[in-house]
Amino acid sequence: MNLILTGILLGIIAGVIDVIPMIIKRLTWDANISAFTMWVVTGFFIAAVNLNIHPVLEGIIIALMVMTPCAVLIGSKEPRTLIPVISMTIILGSMLGFLIPLTAV
Repeated sequence: MNLILTGILLGIIAGVIDVIPMIIKRLTWDANISAFTMWVVTGFFIAAVNLNIHPVLEGIIIALMVMTPCAVLIGSKEPRTLIPVISMTIILGSMLGFLIPLTAV
């Protein structure tokens, strides 16, 4: 399967995984849609970019970079919520970094 398509599809899965707890916590739809689209874009970038480092580390770095603009907005309103947001970003980013090159081979 095409590497970019794999990245987008796995990004969709990561987005669903990230949004499920947000829906349970009854967060606003704009927050849910923002988180979901962040993961689709992150999956694309992880598939499209080659930093010549370990894929898991690459996934974490790209995910954290994509999340940065949202983190500024989140942190300015509710700084404590950055802890679970960053944790989930590291977990899902590492998973995407591991799985995207693995499944595209």
